[in-house]
Amino acid sequence: MPVDVRTEIVIARPRETVAAYAGDPSNAPEWYANILDIEWETRPPLHEGSRIGFVARFLGRTLRYTYEVVELAPGERLVMRTAQGPFPMETTYTWESVDEDHTRMVLRNRGEPSGFAKAGARVLRAAMARANRHDLRRLKDLLETGRP
Repeated sequence: MPVDVRTEIVIARPRETVAAYAGDPSNAPEWYANILDIEWETRPPLHEGSRIGFVARFLGRTLRYTYEVVELAPGERLVMRTAQGPFPMETTYTWESVDEDHTRMVLRNRGEPSGFAKAGARVLRAAMARANRHDLRRLKDLLETGRP
């Protein structure tokens, strides 16, 4: 059973500001509750082919995985994929100007769980949706209060 979770939020900041901050993996531990650390495996700045290692805590487990950037349209779209582990995942960020001071950000996670993860796909999907809503609210709070 595939997992496909799409979450969106409107942030009262210009698209360029939101995309620059959210699209920089170095900032992920600041706004993703479950991401503990990242490590660049390729040299920044972000580009197609960039590889970034993540350490996350999710559903009581510590996970280590590497994303590769497969598509990058600066300020508009970022697509990253991981192929290793029991749950290959694709994460997509899109940014759209609502007006000059507001941005709609969409966070989409999708993948095809296998093994043990496949049996818990429904629970996994619900947990991801909750986590994504929380993370986007945290991002909104950080950006709207001017704290990065």
